[in-house]
Amino acid sequence: MNAKYLIVLVLAILVVGAAAFFMLKPGGGTTTTAQQTQKKGIVLKIITRHASEIQEVTRERFLKTELAKKYNIVDLQFYSPHVALWRDTILKQEPDVAWGGGPALFNELIRQGLLAPITDPSTLKEIENLPDKIGGSEIKHYENGKLLWVAAAISSFGFSVNEPLLKKYGLPEPKSWKDLASPEMAKILPKPAISYARALTSTSHTRIYQIIIQKYGWDEGWEILARMAANGRPYGGSVEALTAVETGETPIGIMIDFYGYGAQIEFPGLKYILPYNESIVNGDPIALLKTSKHPDAAQAFIKWVLSVEGQKIWLDKKINRMPVRADVFDTPEGKERPDLKRAYEQTVNNIGIPFDEKLATEILFSLKYYFDSVYCDPHDQLVRTWAKLVKAYKSGKLTEEQFKEFSRELGKPLTWTENGKEITFTLEYAKQINEKLRDTAFANKMQKIWRQAAVERYERLYNEIPNP
Repeated sequence: MNAKYLIVLVLAILVVGAAAFFMLKPGGGTTTTAQQTQKKGIVLKIITRHASEIQEVTRERFLKTELAKKYNIVDLQFYSPHVALWRDTILKQEPDVAWGGGPALFNELIRQGLLAPITDPSTLKEIENLPDKIGGSEIKHYENGKLLWVAAAISSFGFSVNEPLLKKYGLPEPKSWKDLASPEMAKILPKPAISYARALTSTSHTRIYQIIIQKYGWDEGWEILARMAANGRPYGGSVEALTAVETGETPIGIMIDFYGYGAQIEFPGLKYILPYNESIVNGDPIALLKTSKHPDAAQAFIKWVLSVEGQKIWLDKKINRMPVRADVFDTPEGKERPDLKRAYEQTVNNIGIPFDEKLATEILFSLKYYFDSVYCDPHDQLVRTWAKLVKAYKSGKLTEEQFKEFSRELGKPLTWTENGKEITFTLEYAKQINEKLRDTAFANKMQKIWRQAAVERYERLYNEIPNP
């Protein structure tokens, strides 16, 4: 018995030794990182602002492609943090691709040194099929001759109306941003007529606020935003603002176009309105990140997203977005979406406004913090003052000129005293402090100053307005 056990033991040692020898031989095992990746496959990491529906459709379709097999991509892992956490998430999780969120966000990633140039020849060849600009907006963004992002879809910005509710409340159908700021929309106050998101929580709604300021100018733009905010209610994000219109909580909601098109399909009675000559075409980017451990596979994914096949994801009725490529409408799938093609043509042919992307970036943080501090935080006081002003005007206690003067005073950029010096929130001042607002302590300080100054203004005007 002892002899048998000894023989078994020796054989076991020989087997283990041979296996170890085989694993150590070049090409004989899978011990290196590259070999492990080859065996297991690549899980491509993507940081995105796109909704879960887009993520699901993309994963399902891309992983079936020959391109995914060629680059051994076995799965897509999506990260969807709040926009304020993108930098930290990128540095910690080291994703390969950034996808969706708008030009301002991607230009900020460039400033932070987080984007890598797209250099793969086959990907660049696919990108040659895209126009450089659509509706005056850039589709391909270069820095020092290097392509750092390219638009994968386009968007417009407008508002959706709940037609049965408009009729119920006797409200006119709005056609422009100014219409949302009109005294007619104050008819149902304190019930809100308009849903909108806080600037710090929604990149798409912030884009709308930028559009209004660039369309009407600094002073008048803020005045329009003040009255629009008073006619409505701030929500925690763009999805919540959309839901308010869908459920009948508000008859109107500002939004990015694909929210509106989707709502039209799902909720009868809802209609998306693109304000003529008051919107822009927005190219929604995709880019390679410097943190990518698989840049070849990442660029292969980018290539697919920009191909005709990849562009078909936008046609899905759960998504309803406008592709960056018009030729996708020539496919069988594209011909099944004449509604989306009409929306695409309307958007591309909309004259729009000359939009300064550089200016939008230069005041991005100033706009976000100021909007929330002045129009959202003291919202009750703003509504109280605006409602009294409209009632006084409607009852004949104010002339039209007096009403206009009070309206201007309600929304014009604030002036406050700091360290014995009078300061006004001018365009130049907004540019001056924009970068400083990245510091949390400074941002908190300015928010407090602006909230207090806003409340003081609303209370003062409320007392000056004659009782209806």
